[in-house]
Amino acid sequence: MSNLIDVGKLSAPHGIKGWVKVHSQTEPATNIFTYQPWYLKTKHGVKPVELLEWRPQGKGFIAQIKGVGDRNQAESLCPVGITVERSLLAQLPKDEYYWHELQTCRVISHYEGGSVDLGEVQRILPTGANDVLVVLGDELSIDQGERLVPYVMGQFVLAVDLEKKIITVDWDPDF
Repeated sequence: MSNLIDVGKLSAPHGIKGWVKVHSQTEPATNIFTYQPWYLKTKHGVKPVELLEWRPQGKGFIAQIKGVGDRNQAESLCPVGITVERSLLAQLPKDEYYWHELQTCRVISHYEGGSVDLGEVQRILPTGANDVLVVLGDELSIDQGERLVPYVMGQFVLAVDLEKKIITVDWDPDF
């Protein structure tokens, strides 16, 4: 298992001096800048980079990377994923999880007394009110459809077992 996790992406160049637009997947969004060094997932493999400076820009951020001094160099980096060492993340309190820990977990519903495999968590959608698990069925599940399960602990999500990679939910398999 890789020790690197996705935390954002460089989406496009900004200006002519080598700055790049940064899209953060961290919460809060500025946390992406506290995790250093960054490793960029390029088509030629993973490349470590050093961040020189960053600042808010519009609804996002821009950053300058060491050794990137003009727009052409910035364009050659974009778009690309930003990863960091997993060990840089803070230890969370009991019953709190990072999104990357929930992805690829099996989702088992204990709806009305029955036990049904709904599939695997593909991604998580932030909705403002609560996050939503996007669960995709496969050959091991009840069907191959996609389900959206609200990530509400105690109401719909009953338990998370990261060792077994299983999330137990109370969710109607027909919904």
